[in-house]
Amino acid sequence: MTTKILLKVNQLTKTTEFGKVLSKVSLEIKQNENVVIAGETGSGKSTLLRIMAGLEQPDSGTVTLNDELVKGPADNLVPGHPEIAYLSQHFELPKFLRVEQVLEYASNVTDAYRQRIITICKIKHLLARKTDQLSGGEKQRIAIARLLMTHPQVLLLDEPYSHLDTGLKATLKEVVAQISAKLGVTCVLVSHHPEDTLPWAHRVIVLKKGVLVQQGTPHEVYHQPKNEYVARLFGEYNLIDASLARLL
Repeated sequence: MTTKILLKVNQLTKTTEFGKVLSKVSLEIKQNENVVIAGETGSGKSTLLRIMAGLEQPDSGTVTLNDELVKGPADNLVPGHPEIAYLSQHFELPKFLRVEQVLEYASNVTDAYRQRIITICKIKHLLARKTDQLSGGEKQRIAIARLLMTHPQVLLLDEPYSHLDTGLKATLKEVVAQISAKLGVTCVLVSHHPEDTLPWAHRVIVLKKGVLVQQGTPHEVYHQPKNEYVARLFGEYNLIDASLARLL
């Protein structure tokens, strides 16, 4: 049985005053696929994610969800797509509200589904607290739960592990794994430390200076990097002479 293509990115290009950020990037994401977009800082990862979410306008190219165009802010009164949820690195929660109020105001799901989200995000014990009484890791899980309450088909996470210590990172990894496995939400995650995400990912997409340089399974990208840049992203590596490589 062929898995449905859910999200398509076709020939995206984006240039800012600092130069070209994306250059003819094309990719397809299947339903229920866990995808990591990897690359060094400045490789275009966050810009790609924001364009996929309908929050930033490309210079050219298109994004489609279920073969329907995801409009950018130039074509949409309210930027964003109702079935694509995006969590930036600099998310904020409404202040002076209890967590249960934040989730209730965002929710358009059934009570049973709401309880599943609360359990998966490990926030049941936080519902009565106010948002200014939470740690950074707790706020992040609540922000994700809030997005899931809108019942998206796709969840886009921009560097979710970058500011977390080891314990909080482990908890969030478990939450993200449960989101895709138990809610059937297709997840796309940006990281410049892909070692944090290789066990979770079905596919890794590598960007360098706005160009897609390699994509494949974690095993393929890790064991058969196309160049030194890709190898360097995934840890220690050795360079060998081409003539020697042919003998191996």
